[in-house]
Amino acid sequence: MPAPLEGIRVVEIASFVAAPACGAVLADLGADVIKVEVPWGEIYRNSRPRLAGFKSDFPGAPHFQMDNRGKRSLAIDLALPQAVDALAKVIDGADIVLTNMLPGRQAKYGLDPETLLEKHPHLIIARLSGYGPEGEEADAPAFDYSAYWARTGLMDQLHEPDAPPAFQRPGMGDHSAALSLAVGILAALRTRESDGRGQVIDVALQHIGFYIEGNDAAMTLATGQSPPRHDRRQPRNPLWNHYRCGDDRWLFLVMIESDRYWKPFLEAMGRPELAADERFAGAVPRFRNSRELVQELDAVFATRSLEEWTETFRGRRLIWAPVRTVAEAVADPQAQAFGSFPTVDHPEWGEFQTVAPPLRMSGHDMPGVAPAPALGAETFEILNEAGVDGETIALILAAAS
Repeated sequence: MPAPLEGIRVVEIASFVAAPACGAVLADLGADVIKVEVPWGEIYRNSRPRLAGFKSDFPGAPHFQMDNRGKRSLAIDLALPQAVDALAKVIDGADIVLTNMLPGRQAKYGLDPETLLEKHPHLIIARLSGYGPEGEEADAPAFDYSAYWARTGLMDQLHEPDAPPAFQRPGMGDHSAALSLAVGILAALRTRESDGRGQVIDVALQHIGFYIEGNDAAMTLATGQSPPRHDRRQPRNPLWNHYRCGDDRWLFLVMIESDRYWKPFLEAMGRPELAADERFAGAVPRFRNSRELVQELDAVFATRSLEEWTETFRGRRLIWAPVRTVAEAVADPQAQAFGSFPTVDHPEWGEFQTVAPPLRMSGHDMPGVAPAPALGAETFEILNEAGVDGETIALILAAAS
């Protein structure tokens, strides 16, 4: 069976995470993705683990590899007019232009939708921005930390009432946005099959934040109120809460239908007598007396380590999870069984594991193990394919060296 996007060419003019991660998904699906990069390489390419606080001498950027696997690299400096013209020739053969360039820069280089679609009505243009293409902040730079995390209420919401705001981990909003871009592109390819026309797909990091927190945002829109923060000392449902074990590790209970699990949970905890306690005889009484119940459960959880509680709960029909470190989580046998962490055989660095594509298909293998391209490795090949003359190619290569 041919790859779903076999024969589709993508020109990716982007840096950092969200748009390139979308390009990686398209490459996983079989598209020819040309990554357009500055000749000196984007910062993300060079962000090695030690620079992020890891005690490691790994020589490359593992996250850059994940978000740029399977692409070809075109290194050009758009400050050179000949490079702008050469990029236009490359786009002549494309189906999709994927970019996170700000609107002003798009227009400066003739990469805005109006200019591109006038010349190429079939082209699909996928744009990633912080705040969308309209409004006062259409040209404002952003990362997911600012537009997705802080501006949407997520940062304020995800902490205990007396704790400072939570700090987002890298790429959380970006990878959500990447999937949204990919969905839009696939839908646009489908409609183009019937009418031959392309269109513009817009994804804004701020809106992705609202979509990800959609349950809370929908409630706030209907009520005009921010949702109350979770307080583990007095939760609405003590069986939907996290508890400290005797070894200072944590365990998370996620029994949202608390009445269904109440008696089996008490049996596992060794406290069946609490089932007869009128303070806890239903979801509403447990809510009204949640502080007292949390104190009871805190005392019980403190008697055993996380490993001991894991053995206690193992095999029982309860919904819970150990709160793991990332290093523990990536060693999870269940994740290994799913194939979450395939091994890349890199031509320079040897073998290392990475994160697999976000989906599997029974009819198309997506191993996710292709290395990211070396900077500018395919510049000559791509420009030659596009019909750029030899003199211009030599000039661009010289400028990139």
